[in-house]
Amino acid sequence: MVPSVLMTDIVVGVDGSEESLAALSWAAGQARLLHARVVAVHAWEPVGRRLAPYASVAACPTAAEQREQAARVLRDSLLKTLGERVDIVVQPVLAEGAPARVLLERARDAVLIAVGRSAHGRGELSAAGPVVRECLRYARVPVIAVPVEP
Repeated sequence: MVPSVLMTDIVVGVDGSEESLAALSWAAGQARLLHARVVAVHAWEPVGRRLAPYASVAACPTAAEQREQAARVLRDSLLKTLGERVDIVVQPVLAEGAPARVLLERARDAVLIAVGRSAHGRGELSAAGPVVRECLRYARVPVIAVPVEP
């Protein structure tokens, strides 16, 4: 049986930065207009066994600690930006891996990807961070680079 309402996704990269919170806020507004779901993705690359050859093993967080920290960043970002009572559907996603690759994979069937960027650079691609640049280059859906309001 086909559902009576088709859900569309807006994928947004969330890393806790001011830029990503601006993108999340923008995506939430668009989700209200489009009756879409926000897929809030926090991806991280695991820290190796040691940060440096001379660093102690204790200085390196475990995989569980890294995942817990990632979950905290995503949860705090959602709460700070959207508040306690959310009037849209939000799917939080934690994923270990390169952030741009994870966003591109999650956005295969999405209507768009929203990523944050600093207000500097007046829109030049070179002023965008590496995740934004990779999404702009390789996405098969529209990518919105949301600037932070000055």
